[in-house]
Amino acid sequence: MMELAEYSTAETKARLAETAPILEARDVSIHYGAKTAIDNVSFLAPEHRITAIIGPSGCGKSTLIRAFNRMNDFIQGAQVSGGILYRGIDIYAPDTDPVEVRRRVGMVFQKPNPFPKSIFKNVAWGPIINGFKGDVPGLVESSLKKAALWEEVSDRLDESALALSGGQQQRLCIARALALQPEVILMDEPASALDPVSTARIEDLLFELKERYTIVIVTHNMQQAARVSDFTAFLDMGKLVEFGETDQVFTRPKEKRTEDYVSGRFG
Repeated sequence: MMELAEYSTAETKARLAETAPILEARDVSIHYGAKTAIDNVSFLAPEHRITAIIGPSGCGKSTLIRAFNRMNDFIQGAQVSGGILYRGIDIYAPDTDPVEVRRRVGMVFQKPNPFPKSIFKNVAWGPIINGFKGDVPGLVESSLKKAALWEEVSDRLDESALALSGGQQQRLCIARALALQPEVILMDEPASALDPVSTARIEDLLFELKERYTIVIVTHNMQQAARVSDFTAFLDMGKLVEFGETDQVFTRPKEKRTEDYVSGRFG
C-alpha cells in the first residue's frame, strides 16, 4: 500500500493526523474493459472537511468519486481493484451492502436532476422507500433548512420541483441527499451548470454543510477548489500527481506538473 509520506508533505501529514479519515482510497485502479481510467490512486478524505478532486477533462475525476459509493456498479464492464474504505470497512467487500453504502455516502450530480414530483415528495421519497418510520414532514423541513432552501419553498411544497430555478433544483437535490441522513456527501461538479449567483449560494452552503458532513467535490474550476476545499487531490491521466492541503497544492506544489496545471499552463 502507498504510504502517506509518498504523496503528501509533512505539513499535510500533521494536519491529517488531527482528524480521522472517513473515506480512504488505497491503491485504487478502475478499468472499463481494457481501458484504465484510474491507476493506483491513494488518498484520504478527512472527516468534516472538504476534499476537492481536480484535474483536466478525462483524467478520471468523476470515475473516482463515483467509486466512493459504488455508483460504478451500474456501468457495464467497470472493474474496481484496490481498497475503498468507509470508516475502515472495505465498501467493495462481498458482504458489504451497496444500498447501505449509498445511504451513508450520498451523491449530488453535475446537473440538477429532481424527480418529476412535488418538492415535498422529492425529499421524502428516499427515506420512505428505505423504511423511515419517523416524522416525515419534520425530516423534509430539516433537510430543506440544511440545504438553505426552506425559506424559499416552505409555502409551495406541493408544487412541482421542476418549476424551481436551476440553483434551487440543485439545492433541492442536496436536500434529497441529506434526507437519507448520510455522513458523507459526494458532489460531482455541482455548480458547473449554474449561473454565478447560484454557484455562490452552493459554495456558501458547502461551508455550512461541512460542520455536519464530510464532503468530497469534483470540480474543473480551480478557483472554486481553492475557495472551498481544505484538501486537494490532483489527478492527471488517471494517476494521482499530488495530494495535500489546498493552500499547499495551489501555492507550494511539490510536483512540477501540479504547478503547471494550477498556473494554467495546461488543462
